[in-house]
Amino acid sequence: MISTTRTIGWLAAAAVTLFARVGAQAQAAKAPDALIKEVSSDVLDSVKADKTIQTGDVKRVTALVDQKVMPYVDFQRMTSSAVGRYWRQATPDQQKRLQDEFKLLLVRTYSGALAQVTQEQTIELKPMRSAPTDPEVVVSTEIRGKGDPIQLDYRLAKAGDSWKIYDVNVLGVWLVENYRNSFAQEIGANGIDGLIGKLAERNKAAAAGGAKS
Repeated sequence: MISTTRTIGWLAAAAVTLFARVGAQAQAAKAPDALIKEVSSDVLDSVKADKTIQTGDVKRVTALVDQKVMPYVDFQRMTSSAVGRYWRQATPDQQKRLQDEFKLLLVRTYSGALAQVTQEQTIELKPMRSAPTDPEVVVSTEIRGKGDPIQLDYRLAKAGDSWKIYDVNVLGVWLVENYRNSFAQEIGANGIDGLIGKLAERNKAAAAGGAKS
């Protein structure tokens, strides 16, 4: 549902900036930009050292993303924002199914980037443009290596004593906004169950493709 293959590829690259093992207390003590910087460095080091990920083992990278990335993402907010005004029309069961399928879609999308990490890639953090008391912030980074830098921006919101990511901007495309357009078209044509079915179909096709590779 991403508009182009190139956009999907760079969107998937967002995963490399998130993988880390940070305890809840450590996370609470860090500013959002410091948190992104730390987990970015950790994920790059981890992927560079993992030969299994580098060979493109889908189960391995998917498990790592699910275990290490997802705790730092507010998927309920991300899904409801992507579904937009239709979210309130969905039943609790439909909302759960939307969130589960959307999460699986993103896990698979993100996991593909982990196999593409190269040894020379580094993360550069850009200066923050927010006040320390702001409940929502944007953290901007660049992945640098061979070729042009990859611009990645993150929207984070304060969730209790910690920060949660709820949107990602890759090369000028915000994830939630991009999905919102395609989701609205699908719901308009086939209803909420139609979108759920479309997401499930795509996830099953991706799983079948991964099993054959």
